[in-house]
Amino acid sequence: MIFDFNVGLGGILLPLLLILLFSSLRILREYQRGVVFQLGRFWKVKGPGLVIVVPGVQQIVRVDLRVVTMDVAPQDVISRDNVSVKVNAVVFFRVVDPQKAIIQVEDFLMATSQLAQTTLRVVLGKHELDEMLAERERLNLDVQKILDAQTDSWGIKVTNVEIKHIDLNESMIRAIARQAEAERERRAKVIHAEGEKEAAAALLEAATMLAQRPEAMQLRYLQTMTQVAGDRATTVVLPLPLDLLAALKPKAPGAGTETGVGGR
Repeated sequence: MIFDFNVGLGGILLPLLLILLFSSLRILREYQRGVVFQLGRFWKVKGPGLVIVVPGVQQIVRVDLRVVTMDVAPQDVISRDNVSVKVNAVVFFRVVDPQKAIIQVEDFLMATSQLAQTTLRVVLGKHELDEMLAERERLNLDVQKILDAQTDSWGIKVTNVEIKHIDLNESMIRAIARQAEAERERRAKVIHAEGEKEAAAALLEAATMLAQRPEAMQLRYLQTMTQVAGDRATTVVLPLPLDLLAALKPKAPGAGTETGVGGR
C-alpha cells in the first residue's frame, strides 16, 4: 500500500486551518466593544460587528457600554447634628472609554460600588437631618458630581444618583412627630393672633364711623333688638343712657349749697 504524503498532509492542515479561522472570529453586538491586547500590550479597541483575533497572539476583553444600574448597600451615616440614620441609593453609570475601564482599574464595577458607598457617607455626613429629608435633590446632585469627577480617569461617566431611603429609628420618628405637632400648633396660634388683630382693626374702624353719626348708633341698636327678638330669646338686654345714670347718682353733702360770707 502506497501512502500519498501530500494528500495526507493536506488532509490534516485543512481542518486545522478551518478550526484556527473559526476560533479567531468574534462577533460583538452594537452595545459592546472589544479591547484587544497583542502579545500583552494594548493594541486597539474594536467593534461592533465581526472582529478577527489571532489565537495565541491576541486577546480580547469585551466591555458593555450600556448604562449600569448599581444598588448601593445601606450605609450607616451620622449627620452633622449627630443623628444616626441608614441610607441607601442607586447609581446610574456607563463606560465611555473601554481602554481606561480595562487598563486603569482592575474591576471597574467593584471600584465604582465601593467609591459610591464612601462618597454617600461623606456627603451626607456634612448635612443635618432636616437637610437630608428636605433637600434630597441637591444631595443627589452633590454625590453625582463627586462620583463623576473621581471616575473620569477610569473611563466611566456617572449619569445620575438617587437616594432611595433614609431609615430612622423609632425614637427619632417620635421626636420628629412631636416637632411637627408643635410646629402645627405654633402656626395655629399665629393664625389666630393675626385674625384677632384684623378683627380689632375692623372693630376700631366701625366704632370710629359710628361715633361720627349718633343716628347710626341708634339704627345699629334697633337692628340688634330686632335680631334678639327674632331668636326667641328669653332675656333682653336694654342699654341705659349714661346721662340718666349721672342724673340718678346721689350728690355729695354740701356739694349743691354755696356758703356766702355774710349769710345772715
